[in-house]
Amino acid sequence: MKRHLADEPPDRATPSRTQTLALAAGLSLGSAIALGLTRFSYALLLPSMKGDLAWNFAQAGAMNTANALGYLIGALVFPLCSRRWTASACFAGGCIATALLMIVSGVVSDTNALLAQRTATGISSAFIFVGGGVLAARLASSHPRDAGLVLGLYYGGAGWGIAASALLVPFTIRSGPHGWQPAWLALAAACALLSVAAIVAARRIGRGEPAKAPKDEAAAASGLSADAPASSRFAFMLGGYFLFGVGYIGYMTFIIALLRDAGMSAAVVTGFYVLLGVATVISAKLWSGLLNRMRGGQALAVLNALLALATLMPVMFASAAVAFVSGALFGATFLSAVASTTAFVRHNLPAARWAQGISAFTIVFAFGQIVGPMAIGFVSDGAGLARGLVYSAILLAAGSVLAVLQKPLRG
Repeated sequence: MKRHLADEPPDRATPSRTQTLALAAGLSLGSAIALGLTRFSYALLLPSMKGDLAWNFAQAGAMNTANALGYLIGALVFPLCSRRWTASACFAGGCIATALLMIVSGVVSDTNALLAQRTATGISSAFIFVGGGVLAARLASSHPRDAGLVLGLYYGGAGWGIAASALLVPFTIRSGPHGWQPAWLALAAACALLSVAAIVAARRIGRGEPAKAPKDEAAAASGLSADAPASSRFAFMLGGYFLFGVGYIGYMTFIIALLRDAGMSAAVVTGFYVLLGVATVISAKLWSGLLNRMRGGQALAVLNALLALATLMPVMFASAAVAFVSGALFGATFLSAVASTTAFVRHNLPAARWAQGISAFTIVFAFGQIVGPMAIGFVSDGAGLARGLVYSAILLAAGSVLAVLQKPLRG
């Protein structure tokens, strides 16, 4: 039987359930780096950087747009690189590059240089996220009954990065000109520390991978397989995920600024973000059954609808209690939406096409995140942050409608 890049190598002993979950937890630190420390930490730094560098909300949103543009480039390049290097090697390279690139934000203050840095970290983060997704899908295949939990653990690992950012940034940010730079350096150090454990887990999962994919496997990973289902067959899922990307990133970019504008204290904001991060980690168990059972777009539809509700809550009711409920619901949901696409790929595509399928969803996700921050920032400049988040909620609700229309590709 032919062995594909995304298959579990037959000559390697299947890990026990405990080992599988431990490896998933270790691999999840890659998500903590790629999302929690690199991308979502920016919401905590945005108010300080916006004031120091005299940005408007559109310019502030452009920083996350640049990050998403880099993420798109990385997602497009990853299938080409996977022909030459293994998923674990791409993952490790992304971790190392991201830790180094994060240092740049701590030593420069020019807006164009920061845009370039955010673009570069987006590219390296995509290598972590897509490579880790392929490895998580392979690991999940070793224990199918726990597949949803394994995928949830991997993607939910971003919550550790969110929580770490919420604790690191307030203690390292300074008042005065460029007082946000020490916080970026602290985040870079955290990336380097987590990279060690994440890379060890990735290498253990990837043990036995071929040094590079054979030509037929590389073709499959790049979408060249003649017998592969056309992406038009899961267009509703892709559309729902695109709108998720646009809508969720508006919340994650501007929610801290909204809470600050509402007069909430630094302690409340820190507590809110820690809670959001912890809820993200807990979501791995919360939605695992749904991801195992739902083979079409139902899981993404449910999660998008809940995210729309969570996004509206702090707009409708400006209180700390409601903000905490919103953060808990959003954190417990948003990365499970990401996990739902990997679950969809596992349920509906052959193993040799997992890398391509994950890359396809990553690409539309990146397009959504490119549009989201600047569009919501532009709306916020003209009509206020609350109106911008209302638009985010509407887009998430529309994504729910599209996702519910997606049927399984095979019985």
